[in-house]
Amino acid sequence: MSVKYSVVMRKNPSRITEPAKYYAHAQAYGEMDFDSLCEDVNARCTVTKADVSAVVESVLESMKQSLSKGQIVRLGNFGSFQIGISSKGAEKEDEYTSSMIRGTRIAFRPGKLLTNMQKTLAYSQVAKLPVKVVAASKTGV
Repeated sequence: MSVKYSVVMRKNPSRITEPAKYYAHAQAYGEMDFDSLCEDVNARCTVTKADVSAVVESVLESMKQSLSKGQIVRLGNFGSFQIGISSKGAEKEDEYTSSMIRGTRIAFRPGKLLTNMQKTLAYSQVAKLPVKVVAASKTGV
């Protein structure tokens, strides 16, 4: 197994005047949905698919509650999750209000399990994905 990638030309956004260069771009190769994940775990151990599903759903609910409280959720060697905030700036600290918060994101930091997996990846080049063509507007403009 290997990570598939294609080679694409891109400009460096911080050096827009420099010529574009070619970079590797990871290409997804299928996906594993929740049901398939539960089946795969079931095949690796004595826990039923329904039990796997119930446990994962419960873990997700616990994570949601913990992240909502501002807690970091650590899942051992898998990694950790934490809420991050993006906001507008204020000139002075006492001028800052929560209405300046634009949104949040969930930051994931991989643990040893995934970090070590990344060190052993193999790569294989594939053709670029076709560019999607957007149909012209039918309004006549």
